[in-house]
Amino acid sequence: MGSSVPETGGSRVQAVSPVLSKDVERDVRLFWCANAADSLGSQASGVVLPLLLLGLGYSPAVVGLVAGVSTATGLILGPLVAVPADRGARKPVMFWSAVVSALAMGSVAVALAVAEGRPSLVHLLAAVLVERTATACYEAAARGTVALISAPENLPRVVAGLEAGDRGALVAGPALGGMLYQASRALPFVLDAVSYAVTAVCVRAMRSNLKADGAVPGSGRPPAAGSGRRSRGPSARRSVRGTWSALAAEASAGFRLVRATPLLRLVLVWTTAVNGVLAALYYDAVFTLQESGHGGTPMGLVLALSGAAGLAGSLAAPRLVRRLSPVRAVVAVSWLMIPLAAALATAGEPWTYGALFGGFCLIMPLATVILQARAIHGTPPELQARAGSVLATAAGGAAAMAPALAGLLTAHAGAAVPALVCAGVLALLALHTTFGAKRVLARGVPASDVPVSDVPAGDVPVSDVSTRGRGA
Repeated sequence: MGSSVPETGGSRVQAVSPVLSKDVERDVRLFWCANAADSLGSQASGVVLPLLLLGLGYSPAVVGLVAGVSTATGLILGPLVAVPADRGARKPVMFWSAVVSALAMGSVAVALAVAEGRPSLVHLLAAVLVERTATACYEAAARGTVALISAPENLPRVVAGLEAGDRGALVAGPALGGMLYQASRALPFVLDAVSYAVTAVCVRAMRSNLKADGAVPGSGRPPAAGSGRRSRGPSARRSVRGTWSALAAEASAGFRLVRATPLLRLVLVWTTAVNGVLAALYYDAVFTLQESGHGGTPMGLVLALSGAAGLAGSLAAPRLVRRLSPVRAVVAVSWLMIPLAAALATAGEPWTYGALFGGFCLIMPLATVILQARAIHGTPPELQARAGSVLATAAGGAAAMAPALAGLLTAHAGAAVPALVCAGVLALLALHTTFGAKRVLARGVPASDVPVSDVPAGDVPVSDVSTRGRGA
């Protein structure tokens, strides 16, 4: 697996507290289990939540509002929560976020069971927002975990295991959620609550403290003179402004690191473009199949085929990473996606969509594993969560905006146009990757590429960025 990670810069990962090799492998398996359980529950409940809202008599506009607000909450909170995670509170944030999510989804299940199956919209909206907030906190904190529990040469295997868990959940989750929903409206949310509880148990059972050596746990500083409650003068206001300025500097450290690092810029462009394209193509398929008179079952077929192909690609990725040049692999995947997108412009039957989307999901994990492993290895441990939040926010933002753009293109130019536009975007991405990958992936990421001192962590203690309200 060593061919997929840079030879330099390894001291960043090795600098974490030493853990026995058997404990490292145990923590990796626990993290895989936590990720798979989280994904399975989220897929199962996520597919039935719109059905629940529509079944309770709420309009599609309300359903869209709930989905939009929950997505925006995750995108906004991620970079902020990444600060305490990077500074030593990663494990508590992950554990208590999973606990809060379990309680939120459990409350929905209880309300459906005891309120004659008709909980109030306020309760549902509050539970979804609490769960989405806690999940955003968990995801932001978890982004730095891989670098702290895995040796550099093992990164592709660990990343591929996480990908496989996500893909497996995509296959099994919606079907399981649908079956449970047919039996009882509450059961999918019971499953989601249990999955979060399993995640919390797995995180708590990990023996690593998940702290990077560069983190600054706790405040460790006495309060400045005159900073007590009675201080109300200009110095207190300057102190508050200084605290917020330092907090803003901490939160933006990941952005500055990504901007200054060629490898992370390549990963940002690649993942953002691919996520946006796939979201647009998926909704273009939904619009086309709906217009041609197909129901919801064909899209279930497309998702199932895509998930199965993605699972196969994720399982095969570690072996392929060992055998292939990372530059050639990423470039090849980038070019192979173009004809798949162009072919979707002529697709009309569910099986055709399923085969083409399956092709996407089969080849993508190879490039994703390589790029993620390189990004993890090339980022200082004390900035993992913040840099990861920048990448995730960009990719999530593109995926959130793409359906609207696909809808506009379909409505005004025809169903084939979004696929052709996406093929053009992928062609530009392939050109960019061809030249960028040769410059970046071939030479790795020097340890001194972006000194940590150039991305200051600021002087705000973790307690000033508290996770109060979620039990941390």
